[in-house]
Amino acid sequence: MTEDWFGSWDARPEELNEILSRNPSLRGMLHGYLAEEKVKRVWFEGSEDVTNLFSPDDHDRDLKGDWILDYEGEEIVVEVKSLQSNHVERIDDPESEVEWNGKFQCDASDRRPVTLPTGETMETTCLVVGQFDLLAINLFEFGGEWRFAFAKNEDLPRTPYSGYTEEQREHLIKGTMAITLPLEAPFHDEPWTPLDETVAER
Repeated sequence: MTEDWFGSWDARPEELNEILSRNPSLRGMLHGYLAEEKVKRVWFEGSEDVTNLFSPDDHDRDLKGDWILDYEGEEIVVEVKSLQSNHVERIDDPESEVEWNGKFQCDASDRRPVTLPTGETMETTCLVVGQFDLLAINLFEFGGEWRFAFAKNEDLPRTPYSGYTEEQREHLIKGTMAITLPLEAPFHDEPWTPLDETVAER
């Protein structure tokens, strides 16, 4: 049974609005967690093709990702990221095919040791190729609607950082990525295409 936090705290909506108005970092954190719930409810929770859907414990060092699910008999790790509000731009040019430009971060919150597929261990904020299967990007800042873009892990661009060797860059995902609406490759407006490709490649 879900805890009634607002009831137990005797919290009022206007109090929450005041706190959120004063704390941009809290808004960003709460918005990110809300995005995780929204992508679950919109795309995964009611699908007959998705089973065993759960969120791993934040303290589980061996099981990473925001959602774990089974799809076509395969375990899938989903990572959810959100647009950076200060990098969102509405394109008002009627001749432009692009309606929105934005950026999002696709990295860890701090440097930590990672092991590459080559067996090499290094410290980086980058996520490792293959660390998750499906990326879901929260596009709420593109017009105030709960919609998402999806991409297969292996299709994401690699880091261009010159401080890493060429071999290391092959296994590290780019930390900040650009995205537009309408979407362009490697992004999809539904998760099933990248999921089907992932399953077919296993």
